[in-house]
Amino acid sequence: MGININRYRKALYFLALALLAPALLINLGLLTLIDDEALRAWVALEMQLSDNYIAPMLHGDFYYKKPPVYNWMLLGVFSLTGEMDEWSIRIPTVAFLLVYISTIYYFARQHFSRDLAALSALAFLTCGRILFYDSFLGLIDISYSWLTFLSFMLFFHLSEKGRWAQAFGWSYALAAVGFLMKGLPAVVFQGATVLGWLAYRREWYRLFRWPHLLGGLIFLAITGAYYAAYVQYNSLDALAQVLLNESAKRTAGRYPFWFTVLHLLTYPFELLVYHFMPWGLLAVFLLKRGAWAKIWQHRFTAFAMLVFLLNIIVYWTAPKVHPRYVFMLIPLLFMVLLYLYNEYTEEATWQKQVIDMVLLGCCLVLPLAALAPLFLSRLSGTPWLWPKTLLIFALLSGLAYGAWRFREARLLTVAVALLAVRLAFNWFVLPDRDANDFGNDARLDAIRVARAYEGKDLRMFAQSEWQPMTSFQMTLERGAVIPVDYGPIDTSAYYVIDPQAYPSLEYETDGTLQMRHGKKVYRIVRFKAPIPKTAIPEPVEYD
Repeated sequence: MGININRYRKALYFLALALLAPALLINLGLLTLIDDEALRAWVALEMQLSDNYIAPMLHGDFYYKKPPVYNWMLLGVFSLTGEMDEWSIRIPTVAFLLVYISTIYYFARQHFSRDLAALSALAFLTCGRILFYDSFLGLIDISYSWLTFLSFMLFFHLSEKGRWAQAFGWSYALAAVGFLMKGLPAVVFQGATVLGWLAYRREWYRLFRWPHLLGGLIFLAITGAYYAAYVQYNSLDALAQVLLNESAKRTAGRYPFWFTVLHLLTYPFELLVYHFMPWGLLAVFLLKRGAWAKIWQHRFTAFAMLVFLLNIIVYWTAPKVHPRYVFMLIPLLFMVLLYLYNEYTEEATWQKQVIDMVLLGCCLVLPLAALAPLFLSRLSGTPWLWPKTLLIFALLSGLAYGAWRFREARLLTVAVALLAVRLAFNWFVLPDRDANDFGNDARLDAIRVARAYEGKDLRMFAQSEWQPMTSFQMTLERGAVIPVDYGPIDTSAYYVIDPQAYPSLEYETDGTLQMRHGKKVYRIVRFKAPIPKTAIPEPVEYD
């Protein structure tokens, strides 16, 4: 008896669950930390070393760019694991990603079928940017995006039930926590969503009712409590200036006009055809006559599309933004696009035909691509090369057959195939990348220097540019804060200095420190004579 579509779907769900843990966890802690990962962990480490959990610091100097909530989360993980290694720094990303896709499924299921809700969650998990980059990095964005997405969903569902006090209360409370994770973007997301949805409902008057006032007070109470504690350590003046600058530095006014115009023209394609493939291709359904009417006629998709459009404008008009800044918006778009795909299932539209052909083509090519490790000399030393390759080949071959045989489940088949590809990525790409990563050499050199100067007075010199991975590894290895010294300079201390930034200074070189970016070589030096603070020159700018 042949397999019917229902049994095939059940098999796909089982396979997706079976692949989920190995896809997200194998070799999670292998690669050297990138700077943004190290930065978050470094702030948390200095909090612990200084016993100051309120005012973030780096090299003993106040750090203003991000409030501390995510660092507190990391400290909780470090306490549970007993380690501050790459795995412990990245496991919160995996945990929050699983919570995130569960949240997407839960709220989508309130409006869509089980299969469509599951696809909404899997589409976010398996889009290119998430599956092959951010899901294995210890960055703030997955957790922050989940928090913001949850705020969107609670505001919509509670407001639709007429529970306005809870709608405003919960959304503003989550926005406050988001503000204490990433600053002003949380205010923009909250403001655009509340104003946009009230305008859509033609209920502006709710801005002036007590439930909205309550929400605002909750936001102020949460953020105010933190800053009341912060002023016990430092002034708010510099903090406020940096938070504002962090939000404004990527706006259009900071870049040449032509650069902004180019970004406006290319940004949608960059997102949909590059970072969030293959699911971004579903955007072709927005070109179908009547598609937008369908979106606005469905209450939930109307909210999702409205919130997406209102908030994406900020990033569409801001050059040099990272795709991870919009992770809270992408599930909203995917849910709308999958809804349209489902609505036109019975119609032979060109959009559906193009999508189906492209996805089927990808599924048919993947088994052949899976054999590539057998023919790449640089992968010849991979443990269990043949068994791993043949397992991936078998998985993708079966899924290719399923994609051809069961057109109705083709999207689900593609999602599961991508999880299998991620498993191959973990086995073959990550070890190869690690073996050829200069960052690992820089990490080992940072550890070497930290051990060589154990027990000695080691400091950073003035405005020598620090690189977070190196500074984190040295601080972790020493178990003590390495302070930055702006003068007067002490002849008894050892200083880490960028020699190209301070070419005119005289000192005795005691050692070297390899840096990752630019492959710069810093020096560990001692000064022959004290240098007053006023005599330290401004650093020389160089490439």
